[in-house]
Amino acid sequence: MQQVYFDNAATTQLRKEVIDVITNTLTDYYGNASSSYNLGRSSKALVENSRKTIAKLLNVSASEIVFTSGGTEADNLVLRSAVRDLGVTHIISTKIEHHAVLHTVNALQKEYGIEVSFLTLDDNGKIDYNELEQLLSNTTNALVSLMFVNNEIGNILNAKTVADLCQQYNALFHTDAVQAVGHYVIDLQELKVDFLAASAHKFHGPKGVGFAFIRKNSGIKPLIVGGEQERGLRAGTESIHDIAGLEKAMVLAYDNLEEEARYIKELKHYFIAQLKAQIPNIAFNGLSGDFDSSTYTLINVRLPIAPEKSAMFLFQLDLKGIACSKGSACQSGSNQKSHVLSEILNTNDLEQPSVRFSFSKFNTKTEIDYVIGVLKAFIAA
Repeated sequence: MQQVYFDNAATTQLRKEVIDVITNTLTDYYGNASSSYNLGRSSKALVENSRKTIAKLLNVSASEIVFTSGGTEADNLVLRSAVRDLGVTHIISTKIEHHAVLHTVNALQKEYGIEVSFLTLDDNGKIDYNELEQLLSNTTNALVSLMFVNNEIGNILNAKTVADLCQQYNALFHTDAVQAVGHYVIDLQELKVDFLAASAHKFHGPKGVGFAFIRKNSGIKPLIVGGEQERGLRAGTESIHDIAGLEKAMVLAYDNLEEEARYIKELKHYFIAQLKAQIPNIAFNGLSGDFDSSTYTLINVRLPIAPEKSAMFLFQLDLKGIACSKGSACQSGSNQKSHVLSEILNTNDLEQPSVRFSFSKFNTKTEIDYVIGVLKAFIAA
């Protein structure tokens, strides 16, 4: 049976170079980075060199990069401290954010009684920037939290517009950029976000490590306390090998960005063309079929399959060796519909199966042809 992995928005295959760095680090840098002897100092130097490299790629100061266990922790660190320590009393977001943001915002509303405003979305999941400006002009002590790239439907935020509005109205801006870092050039001197979250496993790095960008003098305080690691902002012994793997993966992502992005864009173009040609009445959710307004790394399609057949659809794809998803991997195993699609689709459209296919440098057009064949056969059966 052929194996096809089209769920790169959930996680990505490790590059061989990253595996080599992780393996070498586990072997040679086993000292605790907080220890004062040579083995510890060597580990500390590796961590700080990784921090400097990552900071340079984003055009920020090394002191503004805080290593975390991933995007979820980075989001929680920023959002919780913003309310608890920075005086934020109003969070503006959308109902199609990743649950790392959405659930945290809902919890903060219950715990602290903050005001929460969710922006209106059109049928494609686009926000109204005029509505955002109106909200900002009528509130104080606000934080805006919006995804850079939506992980399910691929919509790209106009982050520059949001950042400018936040500056104009003296609001903080946090973006979950987990699906953007490593796939797009992000210059944080030009883009005035206050906080950003990233995760290594979305760009061929290891799972369990990421970082928060926290702009200098923000006043953010730690979510996890205990030690003075990460300049007091994140206690706990550093995972040296994961940090080294994160650095290597990010360097390779940007060194090869132009070439690999061009290749993956060709895959997306080909996949969309084949779907339209061979599966009549297929529809694209959100802006995922729009090359100018969505990420090149994924599509989210709604298939013309009767409701009685749709329940077993993903199971049947799995039997054919095809790995894809109906939404965020964090909801895997849940029978609930995607919270993102539930916000933008009508009841009838929700009855049809929607599938996210997401791509990487390791995918091929041959794999796309195989998937198209499987889809056609299932629809025809």
